[in-house]
Amino acid sequence: MLRPLPEPTLTVDQVPSSVTVDGAAFSVPWPGKGQGAVKVVGSGTTATFGEERPVPTASVAKIMTAYVILREHPLGKDEEGPRIEVDAQTVEDGRARDESRIVGLRVGQTFSERDMLKMLMIPSGNNIARLLARWDTGSRDEAAFVGKMNAAARALGMENTTYTDPSGLDERTVSTAVDQLKLAEEVMKSDAFRTIVAMPTADIPGLGRIHNNNDRLLLAGLNVTGVKTGSNTPAGGTLTWAAHKTVAGEARLILGTMMDQRAAGPDPNGADSLILVQDNSRKVIEAVREALTSATVVHKGQVVGRVDDRLGGRTALVAAEDLTAVGFAGQKLSVGFSDGGRSVPRTAKAGTVVGELTVGTGDGARRVPVALRTDLTAPTAGERLLRLG
Repeated sequence: MLRPLPEPTLTVDQVPSSVTVDGAAFSVPWPGKGQGAVKVVGSGTTATFGEERPVPTASVAKIMTAYVILREHPLGKDEEGPRIEVDAQTVEDGRARDESRIVGLRVGQTFSERDMLKMLMIPSGNNIARLLARWDTGSRDEAAFVGKMNAAARALGMENTTYTDPSGLDERTVSTAVDQLKLAEEVMKSDAFRTIVAMPTADIPGLGRIHNNNDRLLLAGLNVTGVKTGSNTPAGGTLTWAAHKTVAGEARLILGTMMDQRAAGPDPNGADSLILVQDNSRKVIEAVREALTSATVVHKGQVVGRVDDRLGGRTALVAAEDLTAVGFAGQKLSVGFSDGGRSVPRTAKAGTVVGELTVGTGDGARRVPVALRTDLTAPTAGERLLRLG
């Protein structure tokens, strides 16, 4: 009776380690040239095509500029942020030919951080990218800010990415489609960023209405909500996009990047290549949204394991909700269990949560609680007296 009780054990062994979504394997309708990547956030699988080699990003680089600015100067969902003053260099850059810029600015004008980010991301102002870089670091040039961009890339695991300027105009600013998906997944966690890149137009006080370079997709009825276009002669057409589809009652975020898309014939500044990358991306978005489906891995109330008091008592563990996988037909998704750092209880009421099941990976993975089906009770006096171990 006085001998210490053994520690109870928790075992989850009645669920599969992976699940394959029903249906014939889905094939993404990639174009014949260039490179691309697409994923459903939380599914754990990225579909790719083309050689994963660094190529010029063009204005897709501004995604990292916005990410660093928001990391250094966070904005809440409805916050405008600090006022930023237009300097003489920004006005002068606005007169440059053959590059995207915001024209009509005056020295001494001030705009909120949010409006500056709109001018950066919606019409793709190169001069705004440089101004934000100087504002963030307090430097006369953008070198210190570019250092922050490259440090952020390393921290995100973007191993094939190098930034040399905050706008992407420099052809030495290079990346890959896979790397850009890593950045897109991270920056889309920002409420402020998501709101801005989903806007087809925006009205900027003191400047007027600006129009999104990606409005051909934003207004296409495909639930596209961003992210950023890019085009110039070295890069051709580049695009990182975000779209949503509601599956099993939940809006799922789909991200894609396509790079090195080049229209045939003369193409000054990549204007025709921008249309090409948008058209090719639209085909992928349509196909991916159509192919996205769900499969139930575990049903609510299904026994998934047990708590063993090691004296002969076993209490069943059940899924507290349906566990539903979302992915492409034929896609294999991992299934796992975590106790979340909880210790195994000796006694607890029915319904007590002891961990969670997951399907997929990352922040978007689907999670459901695992709980006790019945009360977990202490060993009786007879059980304690008669134990042999």
